[in-house]
Amino acid sequence: MPEDCSCKNKTDRYLSFVGLDCDAKARKVMACVDLHLAIPERNNAFWDYFRQKRSGLKGPKPDDLFLIHSSINQVRELFETWQDEAGLQLLDQLEAECC
Repeated sequence: MPEDCSCKNKTDRYLSFVGLDCDAKARKVMACVDLHLAIPERNNAFWDYFRQKRSGLKGPKPDDLFLIHSSINQVRELFETWQDEAGLQLLDQLEAECC
C-alpha cells in the first residue's frame, strides 16, 4: 500500500474490522443491558437465560459481541420498552459496524 494512500485509516467492516473496536462497543451495550437487568421488574425468563448463557452456565461462555448479536432483537426490545435512547444508539452503531 502506498505511503500516501488515504485509505490507511479507514475502517473496514467486511474484511478485517480494523479500527472498529467492536469488543469495546459490545461492552458498552452490555453495560446498558446490565443497568436494566439490575432492576428486578425488568427481568423475565429470557433475561435469566441470557445471564446464564453470558456466564457460561448454559454452554460455552460467549463473548459480548456474539451474545448481543444472537439476541439483538431482545436487546432492542429491552431498550425500546424502557425508552433507553442512549442504549439504542449504541446498539444501532454496534449492529451497523460489527454485526
